[in-house]
Parts: sequence; structure tokens; C-alpha cells
Amino acid sequence: MTLRYIPSLAAQFERLSMATTPIRPISALATPLFSNRALPAKNAASTSRRPFSSTAANAGNWLLPTMPEKKRSRKGRPRVPTGGSARGTTMVWGDYGLRMKDHHRRVSASQLKIGEDAIKVRLKGMRYRLYKRVCANIGVYSSGNEVRMGKGKGTFDHWASRIAVSKIIFELKGDIHEQVARDAFRLAANKMPGMYEFVKKDDPPVVGITKLDGITLEELKRPRRKTPLGSIPPGSTAETMSSSTSASVSPDA
Repeated sequence: MTLRYIPSLAAQFERLSMATTPIRPISALATPLFSNRALPAKNAASTSRRPFSSTAANAGNWLLPTMPEKKRSRKGRPRVPTGGSARGTTMVWGDYGLRMKDHHRRVSASQLKIGEDAIKVRLKGMRYRLYKRVCANIGVYSSGNEVRMGKGKGTFDHWASRIAVSKIIFELKGDIHEQVARDAFRLAANKMPGMYEFVKKDDPPVVGITKLDGITLEELKRPRRKTPLGSIPPGSTAETMSSSTSASVSPDA
């Protein structure tokens, strides 16, 4: 070390002091010793803030409810969109999906997990992302064998999900061929209860069990008979209807 740096080092030791905060701004450490160097732009700002968060990320689990149950869930049935709703029957994020086909039912969390594992095993080593459109947030309670009636609902058994008919369960997106996605969803459907169908992104929505392919929702809500029996067509009156009826039955006609 040359003699010209000795005075500057002595000045550095004189400036040392005990700080109350463990993190000090970098700008306070700048000295004439580093005057011949240009400090980076990122060090010019104060670093008193933590560059990370000490709070753990709360990653949700689709096989468990987000909040605990306030009271024990009843068996219930899945919601049936009687008003003509097609919500949950089309693709949202992925390119391929698996949809319930035959009937609504209650699927347990273990069965959904088995279906998910079957898809992951088939697509092992490929670049993809699997989306889950359902959540097992219904508690299933059961009593033991040969237990008398009454005495409460029973003890907790497992979590389940109510899945309505034509509901999308899984969505798949990534650099995957369509036949590979079909095979993965086929393996998952064979391990879960019920019948399922393979859907793509451009497939039409479903109302109940009727696909809106070539038919609109307004036409589906319209009654089957455009003019029900015993009704008067619009734009006509009772007199015109009676006159037309008498003219049709007259012998001169």
C-alpha cells in the first residue's frame, strides 16, 4: 500500500460511529477514497428498504377450502342453471379441457387428486400448465356402522366438490399435441367417477345438456310451439278470428 492512501484511511477510521439501525444508506459510505470511481446507479439510492418480503406466500390448495366451515355441510345437490346459464361450461385459460358429461355428482378430493396425478404422469417432461376449475370445499360427514339414528350428523370423513353437469374440471395449456392431451384426459376420466368429454377452446357453451351449436340462447328459451294452442296470433282480434273460422266451415267456401 502506498503512503498517499494512509491519510485517507485514517480519516475513514475517524468517521466510524455506532449506528442505531443495522442498515445504513450506501451514500453515507462514499469517501474521497472512491472518488476516482463512479458508483453504480442502483447504489445511488438508499437501500434502507428490504428488497424482499418476510411474509410467506399463501398458496391456496384446491383440495381444501379456503376458510373453515362454520357449520357442518349438508349433502345437497349441485346447482342447476334453470335460468339458461352457460357459466363454467367453456374454456377460460387453457386450450384443452375435461368436462362432466352425464350427470351431476359429488366427487371427493382424493378422486380429484388421482385424476390430477394421472394427467401429470402422462405429461411428465413436457412444458404445460394445468388449471383446476373446481374446489373441494364441501365437508362429508359419516357415522359408523350399526349406529342408531340421531345423535348428530357424525364425524368428519373427507372433503368433496359438487360438480354440475357440463362443468369444466381441468384445463390444459402448453406446447402439447391434441392427441397427447386427449390421452391424458382419458386416463384421468377413467380414474374418476362419471362420464367426461374432451373439449377445445372454440367449442360452444352448454346449457344443461344442450350445446349452443347452431342455436342461440334466445331460441332455446323460446317455447317449443311458436303459437300455443288456444292463443290469438299477434296483430289479430277476436272478430277476425271468428270470421275466418266461419268462412272456413261455410258450405260456399
